[in-house]
Amino acid sequence: MGRYSIKDIELLTGIKAHTIRIWEQRYNIPLPKRTETNIRYYDDNDLRLLLNISLLNHNGHKISEIIKLDQKEVSDLAVSYSLQTEKHQVIIQTMISAMIDLDEIAFDRIMSTCILQMGLESTMMDVIFPFMGAIGVMWQTGTIHPANEHFMTNLIRQKLIVAIEGQPIRSEESGKKFLLFLPETELHELGLLFANFIIRKSGNHTVYLGQNVPLQDVEKIASRYHPDVIIVSMTTTYSVEFAVEMLANLKEKFKSTRLMVTGRFFNQYPEMIGEGMEVISSPVDLSKYF
Repeated sequence: MGRYSIKDIELLTGIKAHTIRIWEQRYNIPLPKRTETNIRYYDDNDLRLLLNISLLNHNGHKISEIIKLDQKEVSDLAVSYSLQTEKHQVIIQTMISAMIDLDEIAFDRIMSTCILQMGLESTMMDVIFPFMGAIGVMWQTGTIHPANEHFMTNLIRQKLIVAIEGQPIRSEESGKKFLLFLPETELHELGLLFANFIIRKSGNHTVYLGQNVPLQDVEKIASRYHPDVIIVSMTTTYSVEFAVEMLANLKEKFKSTRLMVTGRFFNQYPEMIGEGMEVISSPVDLSKYF
């Protein structure tokens, strides 16, 4: 079970701390727990309930009406609104609730509906990446268990793989050849998988090497595949020394290949890129390079 401060709850639900305290006094919702040192905190059930209440509240339901419903009724009603709305924040809040509850059916239904209504690219950019940003905040504050993150990451990954497999295989004479990989110890691949989808959809070819790939393996594959472009993605916080050495080795080994870098790490430290490499701040930006 996660432990959330009232500031965490305010950040994740959008409900002001003052309002939460009023609801506690008037309706006993939620009832905060206390540590042995008398510090107030909230658990997963409280967060899930407040996420759903926030969604219903924004859709015209008064708190005095919501408290008359049981938790399943509140949850089902919240999911139904998320499937109807175009408001991305509402959808994200419902996905957070489904993730905390490890509710695969609800999570899959919400994401599938978004893809049908908005398309995969808009779903990833407007819903999934902001959702992952919210998850990042929860991870930094220690309020999310790794199992929850793995749960939702694998569901999103499955959707991306199905979308990639749905792209037609084109003849080698058409399009450019891209080689995509994550360096050693890097496991966050959703952004690079999405880039893989965009590249293939645009009529180009890819070899996707995936997670935790040593540079010598990249070199071996490249010697046979002869890519026009190599893309490396880094999200994890690496040491500056590791990143600088890896980029220098890439430039040295692939002097005649176009090199692109992407991921949160490079967005945070663009000054270390130097000449000879291009920074892709978003997978969607790849389309202007085709």
